[in-house]
Amino acid sequence: MARITDVTARLFTVPLDEILVDAKHGDHSHFHLITATVTLDDGRTGTGYTYNGGRGGHATAAMITHDLAPFLVEQDAENVEQLTHAMDEHLHYVGRGGILSFAISAVDIALWDARLKGTGQSLVQAAGGASDRCKAYAGGIDLGFDLPKLLDSIRTYLARGHNAVKIKIGQPTQAEDLDRIKAVRDFIGPDITFMVDANYSMTTDQAISMAKAMKQFDIEWFEEPIEPDHFEDFAKIRDASGIKVAQGENLHTLHEFRRALPHVDFIQPDASNCLGITGWLEVAKMAKDANVPVCSHGMQELHVSLVSSQPHGGWLEVHSFPIDRYTTRPLVTEDHLAVAPDVPGIGVEFDWSKLTPHEITL
Repeated sequence: MARITDVTARLFTVPLDEILVDAKHGDHSHFHLITATVTLDDGRTGTGYTYNGGRGGHATAAMITHDLAPFLVEQDAENVEQLTHAMDEHLHYVGRGGILSFAISAVDIALWDARLKGTGQSLVQAAGGASDRCKAYAGGIDLGFDLPKLLDSIRTYLARGHNAVKIKIGQPTQAEDLDRIKAVRDFIGPDITFMVDANYSMTTDQAISMAKAMKQFDIEWFEEPIEPDHFEDFAKIRDASGIKVAQGENLHTLHEFRRALPHVDFIQPDASNCLGITGWLEVAKMAKDANVPVCSHGMQELHVSLVSSQPHGGWLEVHSFPIDRYTTRPLVTEDHLAVAPDVPGIGVEFDWSKLTPHEITL
């Protein structure tokens, strides 16, 4: 038994290199990174984290400090899964699926980090060990880029060794979106995998029309074309157009994933907001049972271990919020594949000297 003696949250406002825009979330000039560090009575520590687009970080950190930490102190840290579900039940009434899911995720990841450091296992081994690497695509928050800049960004992805790319759509007209999709496909050629993401900006009828129009450009998937809660309509879009559909980043409870899985071709849980590593692995099991590849959203430095670990692991998203820039091991790619770290713990160690200048006093 190892008792939890302390849980400490920290909040960082991390600037982006430029303002990034998508179809629904507005301008992003920075993102919030919220870390949670757990200390155990045997001297072990573990650090986990979550993030957002620059809104909600204070509330997330406050929930860790004022609600989760008092609940966890003196509890046994070893049964992480039980603790994670207990946290969710403890605050379910006020937090179901919202800020609470982000806060629990950071703590869950910290508890996994401490546990794996105790057992000497890497995350990729503990999570399943199917492989030590996975497919990866570069996805930009690039709706605000003019066409030359959009193609320049794609050029940088290819130069980094990616053989798959994703762009945002949601321009004022379908014709504008199609012009950009065609330009990207012409630029990358027929052999590069190509995804598009609408950030739930369309109605079902608009999405069906768009999917039919862009099918000619060999699109791997149409991501979040509509509101995420319109679960059944994802299948309608796929069935009407023949283009595969994907979603997951805005699903924060296991119940939501159960509802989504029958209607999508790829599922994209984000361990930062679906109850951490515990939640992500539970979604992965559901996806395996449903014969759906499990992919990821954001925080590639952690998800590389999770996606690689699964026999039905799909695509790792390499996101525009460069959290791994502030770690001691930025994402490693070899021959187009992302490689999971082979060290005890979650494999993500922050370079605090880079982060501390961006810390917000709580």
